[in-house]
Amino acid sequence: MSTLTKILLLAGAANIVGLAVGYYLRLIISLGKKGSMELEIKEMLLKAKEDAKKIVDEAEKKADQELTKFRSEIKEKQEKADQVESRLIKKEDLLDKRQVDIDKEVESIKAKIVEVKEVKERVDKMEGEKKSELEKIARMSEEDARNILIKQIEKNAEEDLVVRLRKLEISGEETLEKKAQDILATSIQRLASSVGSDLLSTHLEIPSDDIKGKIIGKEGRNIKAFERMTGVELVVDDTPGFITISSFDPIRRQVARMALDELIKDGRIQPAKIEKTVEDAKNNINKVIKEKGEAAAYECGVLNLDPRILLILGRLHFRTSYGQNVLQHSIEMANIAGMIAEEIGANVQVAKAGALLHDIGKALDHEVAGTHVEIGRRILQKFNAPEAIIKAMQAHHEEYPYETVESRIVQTADAISGSRPGARQDGIENYIKRLGDLEAIANSFTGIEKSYALQAGREIRVFVKPELISDLEAHNIARNIATKIEDDLKYPGEIKVTVIRENRVVEFAR
Repeated sequence: MSTLTKILLLAGAANIVGLAVGYYLRLIISLGKKGSMELEIKEMLLKAKEDAKKIVDEAEKKADQELTKFRSEIKEKQEKADQVESRLIKKEDLLDKRQVDIDKEVESIKAKIVEVKEVKERVDKMEGEKKSELEKIARMSEEDARNILIKQIEKNAEEDLVVRLRKLEISGEETLEKKAQDILATSIQRLASSVGSDLLSTHLEIPSDDIKGKIIGKEGRNIKAFERMTGVELVVDDTPGFITISSFDPIRRQVARMALDELIKDGRIQPAKIEKTVEDAKNNINKVIKEKGEAAAYECGVLNLDPRILLILGRLHFRTSYGQNVLQHSIEMANIAGMIAEEIGANVQVAKAGALLHDIGKALDHEVAGTHVEIGRRILQKFNAPEAIIKAMQAHHEEYPYETVESRIVQTADAISGSRPGARQDGIENYIKRLGDLEAIANSFTGIEKSYALQAGREIRVFVKPELISDLEAHNIARNIATKIEDDLKYPGEIKVTVIRENRVVEFAR
């Protein structure tokens, strides 16, 4: 062999030996690593088993707790179910018992019904026998008895008329004398100062006397409709340029004045237009009342009053007491009471408010029963006025004790305002009260829609509800009202009672 060949063989053998040595070393290293990994895996398995055991233990513990809780709930629900079942059994027994009692009651009622029917049949039979016996004894039929009763009633009515005529005949001279005095008094009043005239009538200036014919209307249709809707009396006489509106109620006069003024401006005067205009005037007068109440409270510095109290207070602008305007009297009192309270160290606001509201009951005294003090207390209590103000106003006529110093101040201010020279007139107040009493008597009967005292109290017109009162009942109401007026009122002369029953049928063609 050559040297090169030997070298190549040696090189190849060296490579083979190197490869073998490298493989062996790699094998040894691999076996070392493998042992290490198996050890780690065993450690992980042990740890996993320990963790699993802990989880299982905790799960078993939690399961035991839940099972115990569940068993407790089941036991509680079972006890409740047993209680409910027990109550249901008791209720069922009670219902059975009640059903038995009801069945007994039903049987008893049925027996009583049969007994009542038998009694009714016996009563009907006895009434029939009694009727037959009475007809035999009286020797007349039911129709004959009815005719005799009607004749007796006619005779009683005739005797009543004869008594009335005899009464007029006996008191003839006295009646004529009183009538003459009334005429003289009325004449004097028409020529008196404007205070008396303003209390009972309002004069409306008209552009020309031709308007009077339109106001009267054909056969007096317009003026009758106007008087019926407003409750006033229109005096259309020969006085040029004026029409007089007469009524004891100042609010009615004001509504009538506004409505008539609007009708004259419009020029179209007929019943339908009159009705609409009067309704509009009533709405407008409510606005005026509200403004007057708010203005009075603002002028006196009385704040934080309920708006409904101010609305009622504004009505006093159209009321008078002994010829004195009640709202102006209240404002004057509030100012006097405020000055007195300030001087003696009392509550100025309470004194002013008590004085301003002391006569608020007079705004409703024709519509509500009771004195104006009691009505005023109920109004203030209803609208949550402070108790101090109520105590201040309620004692001004000594109907209630003086509970506060402000109540004495209000009573003193009332005496000062009412007793000053020229403040009041006594006669007219009693006269207006009689007219109010006249309407109150008419309104006390059932089925009355509205009533108006006219002709200075010599006539009362009463409108009844046609669906409640028949024509025959209207006659009876007129007689009953006249009788009650005779019994309850004192008056000169004669009062005419007119009962009006009106039916209106309205339909629309479309």
